[in-house]
Formats: sequence, structure tokens, C-alpha cells
Amino acid sequence: MRFAPSLVAMAGALAGLLGTAQAGYNANANNNIAIYWGQNSYGQGSGPLAQQRLASYCANTNINIIPIAFMNGITPPMTNFANAGDSCTAFAGNSWLLDCPQIEADIKTCQSQYGKTILISLGGATYTQGGWSSTSAAQAAARQVWDMFGPVSASSSVQRPFGSAVVDGFDFDFEATTNNVAAFGQALRSLIDSRSVSKPIYLTAAPQCVYPDAANGPALQGVVAFDFIMIQFYNNWCGTSNFQEGSSTQYAFNFDVWDNWAKTVSANPNVKLLLGIPANTGAGGGYTSGSKLKAVINWSKQYSSFGGVMMWDMSQLYANTGFLDEVVSDLGGSPPPPPTTTTTIRTTSSSVPRTTSSSGQRTTTSSSFRTSTTSRRTSSAAPGTTTSTTTTRKTTSTTTTANPAPTNSLVNEWGQCGGEGYKGPTQCKPPFVCVVHSNWWADCRAGSVTTTQKKTTTSTTAKPAPTGPLVNQWGQCGGEGYSGSTQCRPPYNCVVQSKWWADCR
Repeated sequence: MRFAPSLVAMAGALAGLLGTAQAGYNANANNNIAIYWGQNSYGQGSGPLAQQRLASYCANTNINIIPIAFMNGITPPMTNFANAGDSCTAFAGNSWLLDCPQIEADIKTCQSQYGKTILISLGGATYTQGGWSSTSAAQAAARQVWDMFGPVSASSSVQRPFGSAVVDGFDFDFEATTNNVAAFGQALRSLIDSRSVSKPIYLTAAPQCVYPDAANGPALQGVVAFDFIMIQFYNNWCGTSNFQEGSSTQYAFNFDVWDNWAKTVSANPNVKLLLGIPANTGAGGGYTSGSKLKAVINWSKQYSSFGGVMMWDMSQLYANTGFLDEVVSDLGGSPPPPPTTTTTIRTTSSSVPRTTSSSGQRTTTSSSFRTSTTSRRTSSAAPGTTTSTTTTRKTTSTTTTANPAPTNSLVNEWGQCGGEGYKGPTQCKPPFVCVVHSNWWADCRAGSVTTTQKKTTTSTTAKPAPTGPLVNQWGQCGGEGYSGSTQCRPPYNCVVQSKWWADCR
């Protein structure tokens, strides 16, 4: 669907979401707000709750940073912007790469008129290229990404999806193991640091809260200098839903571990951390709001690395009236005093599945990654102080669907119903069932389904005539220029996301 230019003024009609705030990212502030755009996660194909064009959201003065999701292939290059892709055309010779003059114009408007920080996010669930076979290949890929979205070079003939628009940064949202990602990050950082333009260009990442992150981990181990990272504190045991209100220490919620990373591991000792949360109940497991979210933000603000909040994603946020105002208000509060006297020892070694579908919330899948860390948090010292002490190993590699024994209350859709350390109710409100995603997380959702949390940008479902082998869940099954198999492996259906993309779900 194509959207009329008049929709640029959409944010003005949604006055409840508007306010006064800084413009783009501010490294000296702790109230930055970043919201991903490009995947139409709420799933409406038309109407006011469908994903609108980028500039309409840039008019909202409460939003500072907008990562555009996604460049979902790098070698070769691919892009996918859900319904926004309907206003794009494929480049000659590469039907996977979109030429998007409307997004180009909107980026320029967002930057020049509204002062927003616009990033291009690399990865997503449909990134399946696995990285690069060598350091030199990763370095060449970084150069290509820079030429595609960075400052325009007269000597480069590379195809630029956003034309002459220059993004304000590059975001690593790799959702599976990416070989030589550290070399890729180092090369991109070098290009940023040696740029000829004076405008700031940032390098960011969006790891899961489990430390170390399975997908982006090698780049985060002190070898690549990131300006800020937007940590996904959801779909995991370490997320905001397991924050213990009223407690001076936290066993599950681990912003302190990431603060320690920022101070002792990060190649940039001044890196800022944004608290990543779902923007709506269906945007991610462990949606948190109200007094609990306020307490989470207040507790996190005691750490000097805290830089604000990230939300997934824009369409979910605009369908959740009042939530942005709530976050803005929470960011304006005063942090609590540092905690005292209690020592907590935490070590995890867990399977950490993670994906982001071509359109929708970041969720977990059946691919598992083993990670481990040993940390001791001493709350009487400066927040984030860690020393190595005790090791407790917890591992898992399975993803199953379960119906635990009921407790006294029923859990609503998307609410947590299981996971190691969880002590709440385990019985879902009918017709939902408790679906286990990892050792640390299970939530309530419809039907006895596979482990990938629902992520939709669709308004139509297609079942083409079968051709070729069966396509697995999240695999591509259609779209203009696509010539592969169109038949999904049961029980999945081929769901149209835009004229360029359909996948099995």
C-alpha cells in the first residue's frame, strides 16, 4: 500500500503523543528515546494503526532516535521495510535491494526539520548469511555498507537505497551467529572515525540482556567502540518483567551487569546503555508498564551508563495510546540512592535463542546459543562492581510447548508463565497455552505453537500452489522477483508482508 504525503502530518493529529524534548541522540543525557521503524509489527495493513511513513513519526518531539529496520542481507545486499517497501522499487540486477525515494526524502526531513538521529539497522531474523568467511571479506562488506548509506562518494557506483540521504549511524541487530562480526565492526568504526564530513555518525548494537550476547557478542568484547547500545530487556529471564520492586538488589534483571560491561569491557568507556522494552503487549514477551516500569527506569538511572529507553516498535507504540507519555514521565524522575550492604552472586550458562522476524517483535526461536558469565555484584560498592567468585551452570538446548500445573491466578496473553527462577502463576487464561522459549522464559500465547513468538506485519494470507521444496518457518515464500519455493512446511502459511516479501508463519 502507498501512503499519501499528507500522512507526514499524522503525528500532529496524535497530540497525546507529542511534547517538548531534545531533538536527536544526546550522549550527555539519560532520557534519550529510540524507537525502531520499518517492520509494521502491529500488523495492520491499512488505516491509522498501520505503519505510516517515517517523517510522520519524526514530528513527535519525544522521539530522538529512529533505527530503520532492516538491511536484512549484506553480502549480497538486501533490504526489507514491510509495507513501507510498497513505495520502493527494486534495483536493476538485484530484486532484493530496494530503491526508496520516499524514505530518502523522509530521512532528510527528519534530520533537517526535526533534528532526529536516523540509523540503518543491520540484521533481523531474515538475515541468514552467517557473516563472512574471512576478515578481508568482512572488511569489504563494511566498506560496501558505508558506501550504501554513509556519505555520498563520487568515486563509488554502489546502489544506494536511500539515494543521497546519509544516515546518522549503523545499528547491529544480528539475531544469530555472525562470523567475523568483530572485523566487520572494526572496519565500519574505522570508516566512521575517518569520515570527511563533520556530522556525527554513530555505531550502535541491540544485544539481548543475557550476557554475553550470543549473536553480537564477539564485537562487544572490547574490540569495537560502540557509541551506545540498546539492550533487549524482554523475551528473557533477565528482562524488566522479573524486576523486583522495592528490592535494593536484583537477581534476574541485570542492568548492573551491562553497566559493568560499559565500564570494564567496552572499547568505549563512555558508551551509553538504553533500556530496551516492548512498546505494547504483543510487541515482546515481558511487556512492563505502570509502577513497575517506573521502578525499573528509576533503578536503572542510578548507573552512570544509563542513557534512556529503546522501544520495539513504532507501530506497536502508536497502537498503545499513552505509553510514550508514560515512558517520558518515568525518565523525568529522580534515581534512587545506590543500594547498600547486600551481595548477590549470579552466573548463567544458558541457551539463548533469539530472532527478529522480517516484520515484528524481536523474539526467540529454536536455534540455541550457549553463553556464560560469572559475576558478583557488590551493592555496597559503586553500582556495577564485579569480581569473579562462584559458578552455577544452567544449560538448555530445547524449545518446547508446555502446560505447567496451574496456580491460583490465570496469566493473560503474552504474560510470563514459566522460566527458571520464576515464581508466579503458570496457568494461562484460555484459550492461551504456556509456550517455553528458553531456560529463562515462557509466555502465554494462542494455540500449541512452535517456539517463535508471533511477529506480524500482514493484512493478507496467501497459499500459493506448491512449487519446489517446502519452506521452513520465517523462510521467504513469495514477493516480486522471488523465484523459489512458495509452499510452506505445515502448519505454516505463506503470509504476504509487502509486494516484495512473503514468508512462512
